[in-house]
Amino acid sequence: MPIRRKGVFYTLALSITMIRVTRLNRSEVVLNAELIRYVERSPDTLITLINGDTLMVLETLDEVVRRAVAYHQAKNLIPKPEYLPYREEMAAE
Repeated sequence: MPIRRKGVFYTLALSITMIRVTRLNRSEVVLNAELIRYVERSPDTLITLINGDTLMVLETLDEVVRRAVAYHQAKNLIPKPEYLPYREEMAAE
């Protein structure tokens, strides 16, 4: 059952460990976000995994990063923006 959360669709199984990306030939791939070593833009987006495998995708670098961050937020590894203190509150301290 899909879950809609701030413009991102999750399914229970995929939200735990995976993000969805599209290869250059338009086939969809579900990628374990924990295995991403780095992402580079060179005109296409190239994802390099920790084992050295690479994957060229249609999504922009910013979109891949957004999906990886959304994955980590779903796991509560990165605080959601609404839980971060406001700048004014930080400045007052």
